[in-house]
Amino acid sequence: MLTVLVALAIVSRSQVWELLGLPWWIWLVLGIPALLLAIDLLLALRGKGLVRSREAALALLGLLAAGNFVALGILVAGLVTASTSDLSGGELLLTGFAIYMSDVVVFGLIFWEVEAGGPVARQGAPERGALDFRFPQDESPTGRWKPQVWDYLYVSLTNSIAFSPTDTMPLSLRAKALMGLESFVSAVTVLLVAARAVNVLGA
Repeated sequence: MLTVLVALAIVSRSQVWELLGLPWWIWLVLGIPALLLAIDLLLALRGKGLVRSREAALALLGLLAAGNFVALGILVAGLVTASTSDLSGGELLLTGFAIYMSDVVVFGLIFWEVEAGGPVARQGAPERGALDFRFPQDESPTGRWKPQVWDYLYVSLTNSIAFSPTDTMPLSLRAKALMGLESFVSAVTVLLVAARAVNVLGA
């Protein structure tokens, strides 16, 4: 996610892309929470992570989601206010791709952190209980399977593509709300931005 935002900032500077007249480094500002998360994950490998509580982790992920909503707002406002000649197809596609990938990663991590008290609580529990998501493996009579972060990223990816649950069902209201928010961001990005980008490329 951080890599995509940095790449977008670099390309925006080289191509002099300025959505709504905003400078190229606005994408770096929106990537600050992602940078903090990356640093924390690296420090956590050495047992010195900055995020020591689940509440702090959720707050950081909330900042990431809020930053992505701001990025989407900037892009949509640019689509509405700028003329076709001012927006290149490459700018729209790269910006839309950055927002889409951020959407997938952020909500995948949120799903992972939200369900059943978080990853630490789930790891210590003998079996999964108070589920927010029901995976196909939960139908096993043993009940010993536990989803990993990759499973939640997969749920996020399929939800962003299909705009709805696929093989994993949301059970709680908060899970449904989170999946709905992710689908909204994905739908706006893919449908509106892609349609405008194709129009620009065709012109």
